[in-house]
Amino acid sequence: MSYFGSIYADQDLSHRARAVYMYLKDRSNAGDTCWPSIRRIAEDLKLSRRTVQRALSDLECRGFLERTHRRRPNGSLTSNLYRVK
Repeated sequence: MSYFGSIYADQDLSHRARAVYMYLKDRSNAGDTCWPSIRRIAEDLKLSRRTVQRALSDLECRGFLERTHRRRPNGSLTSNLYRVK
């Protein structure tokens, strides 16, 4: 089964969450990780930042995505690290 097979099988997942998943999968490296900002995802997919945040939460809750918060050396937040499962 392709890596999209399980995401298509989940009938309760919104189309926006599927779009965000495909976006992250497309941009992930060989280790299935990527780190685009929410703003970048929203701009590229023509969605609001809040919609992207909800989609990321849905994906994380359903086990399709693992999110790691990252910090700069000065302690401020930077983009998250996403691991697509």
